[in-house]
Amino acid sequence: MVAMKEFLKLVRWQNLLIVILTMVLMRYAIIGSLLSKISVVMLNGTGEAVPMVLQFPWYDFVILVIATVCITAGGYVINDYFDIRTDLINRGQVIVGTKISRRKAIMWHSIFNIIGVAAGFYVSWRANYFWLGIFFLIVSGLLYFYSASYKRQFLIGNLVVALLTALVPMLVAVFEWAALYRHYVVSVTDLPDLSLIFGWVGGFSIFAFLTTLTREIIKDIEDFEGDMAYGRNTVPVITGIPASKIIVASISIITIALLYFVWYRYLHDRITLVYLSAVIVLPHLYVLFQLFRSRNRKELHSASNFMKIIMFGGILYSLVVKAILTLNLI
Repeated sequence: MVAMKEFLKLVRWQNLLIVILTMVLMRYAIIGSLLSKISVVMLNGTGEAVPMVLQFPWYDFVILVIATVCITAGGYVINDYFDIRTDLINRGQVIVGTKISRRKAIMWHSIFNIIGVAAGFYVSWRANYFWLGIFFLIVSGLLYFYSASYKRQFLIGNLVVALLTALVPMLVAVFEWAALYRHYVVSVTDLPDLSLIFGWVGGFSIFAFLTTLTREIIKDIEDFEGDMAYGRNTVPVITGIPASKIIVASISIITIALLYFVWYRYLHDRITLVYLSAVIVLPHLYVLFQLFRSRNRKELHSASNFMKIIMFGGILYSLVVKAILTLNLI
């Protein structure tokens, strides 16, 4: 029981659940809802317009989720493997090397990556784009080199993590678009423009990128002591903690400005405005307040955890979108 508990902590089971939730909501709450609003005339139909429906098989989608989760879990394992010394300074305890041996950590990292990459190639083959499997192989390698090298380099590690996080929702859109195109291009009189799907999912991806980048820099500020001791060139080590806080504030302001711009330019509905203000913007401002008044690791850790809540709130906005589209509120 203890071993299982430590294993679940090692793979960050809560974060893996967020990955699963993100992919499920992108498919059913965003893409599925958008498709229900796009009508097409089938070649072998009665001539009446019918709404489009998801075409990527649910069982292939499950394999896509498994591939993503396994590669993500492998990344968490190898990250802890390389972070033993700094985590001892920053957190006073580690899992790899104490509760789980280094040898077993490497074994689990290999198992997760083999399953993830194999599943990725399989689902890519099922989608008739076998070459897309290379993406899963590249991500697996990026996560390894992130832990081994990139996270020690100025800003590169932060950007890698933010980019990979942003790709999770887009992955769902890419595979669904491929299935939609393959099915409807030969089945309808006129294939509609499906770029709207990438517009909506892309918005979630940009939000994920910016909020993840913000949180990663906050975590680096939190881990300043250990990173400094072992010569890591993180943003706080290179620029100093005060400058790093200003960088975090700048990214947060950009995020907030983009949210309101998108609402003003494309949406205009009151529900979205209230949701963004209450669930995203105000908590963002609270994080900045916490960050600039922080005097110790505990307060910084609280700001970092609050960013996770903001990110979760961003994901749940997909349910608001589904409700708005279903009820024709915009």
